[in-house]
Amino acid sequence: CLTTLIIMLVGDTYTLINYVSFINYLCYGVTIIGLIVLRWKKPKIFRPIKVNLLIPITYLAFWAFLLIFSLYSEPVVCGVGLIIILTGVPVFFLGVYWRNKPKCVNRLIESMTCWGQKLCFVVYPQGGVAEEE
Repeated sequence: CLTTLIIMLVGDTYTLINYVSFINYLCYGVTIIGLIVLRWKKPKIFRPIKVNLLIPITYLAFWAFLLIFSLYSEPVVCGVGLIIILTGVPVFFLGVYWRNKPKCVNRLIESMTCWGQKLCFVVYPQGGVAEEE
């Protein structure tokens, strides 16, 4: 969110849309690659929807073409998109990977979570009864 705010203050909205669309295309392709890998490595697991592998492989061919074309035509936008993705790596290591955090860090994370929930009205406060509108 902080990176998005900085980009919104510095750049224009169309540039932000270009960054985010590159990130979306990259994530879609990685998801389809994950689908193919799981079909290959774990063919016996339950799948509520099963498609012919020709569909995701065809999608990946078009995805690779679009991604390579994007990298060739706008390398700066793609580079900034990758940097935006990489800003999540420290957050992952601090929030998920680091298991034995000091109590002060856990309290800080919990207070930030509570503050964000109250700010966005996403949960009712604990211990209170939900108000009816």
